[in-house]
Amino acid sequence: MKAERLSHIKKELQQCSKDELLQLCLRLGRFKKENKELLTYLLFEAHNEDQYVASIIETLDEEFQTINCDSYFYMKKSIRKILRHIKTYSRYSNSKTTEVELLLYFCQNLKALTPSIFKNTALNNLYHRQLITIKKKIETLHEDLQHDYLLELEALTAA
Repeated sequence: MKAERLSHIKKELQQCSKDELLQLCLRLGRFKKENKELLTYLLFEAHNEDQYVASIIETLDEEFQTINCDSYFYMKKSIRKILRHIKTYSRYSNSKTTEVELLLYFCQNLKALTPSIFKNTALNNLYHRQLITIKKKIETLHEDLQHDYLLELEALTAA
């Protein structure tokens, strides 16, 4: 089965009744965890972005505390998993400021990890790639936000 174009799906959805749309959304939510998470964000958290970011930061704190620091191999796996979650949460929000805040928080926690990530080439490279990504995303924001986030970014690059 070939998936239809989004414009064609949109036209078809406009012809559906309210009850049919409700059933389609509920059915969509049953099949994939990501679909359910996106529906949850859109229905319950999209109206308050600050609260959404705070809840994600709590989740990230828990994930950073569960990192297995016995070897760099396990650290890399856990850190990449956390980064994957951040990318997913950012995609739900579709807000550049949310993504920048989460990535800055990720880098701050990464820098504070013990043993130091800078002793491992892969983790060091991952950290610096995220800094480059943050810088590119900051450039697309409003000037006032750019200034604030650039100060945080400079604090991460210093020392």
